[in-house]
Amino acid sequence: MSEDVDLSRRHFLGVATAVTGGVGAVFVAVPFLGSWQPSARARALGAPVEVDVSQIEAGAMVRVTWRGRPVWVLRRTPEMLEQLDQLDGVLRDPDSAEPQQPAYATTANRSIRPELLVVVGQCTHLGCAPIEAFEPGGDLGADWPGGFYCPCHGSKFDFSGRVYAGVPAPLNLEVPPHRYISDAVVQIGIDEGVA
Repeated sequence: MSEDVDLSRRHFLGVATAVTGGVGAVFVAVPFLGSWQPSARARALGAPVEVDVSQIEAGAMVRVTWRGRPVWVLRRTPEMLEQLDQLDGVLRDPDSAEPQQPAYATTANRSIRPELLVVVGQCTHLGCAPIEAFEPGGDLGADWPGGFYCPCHGSKFDFSGRVYAGVPAPLNLEVPPHRYISDAVVQIGIDEGVA
């Protein structure tokens, strides 16, 4: 009879030890695995940004930050849009063949809605910040039709962010993934068609 008692004690002690070890492993694993999650700050930096485009007047631009990068939302005027088809001969990549934009932004407009341009406001040469040079002519010469100009090294971009030939910037300005979640709001950071 004492052998039966010893076996059941051994079995009980074995099960109790295994359960205690399993619980301890869970208590250690949960914080450890939780530490692999990005911080709230990191999640916020990668989160989509919403912009109310209903308040942007024609010819005006709004600047927001997405993933630590400047993003411009420009409401183009009819005159700005008319120029886009007239510049093919002076642009490096007029058809947006280089993958600097989602597939839905490969037209001359490089946008979902022709009147609204959404681009990352960093020069593709060294990441400088181009400036608005919307007025034709001026310091950029009589043949300047308007667009964006990077004063650091002289790169020029049209009203679709397409780079001119013969300047240091090798690529068009990047078009970030974006979609319209209503007639008035564009969401930057999520591709069109993604629910």
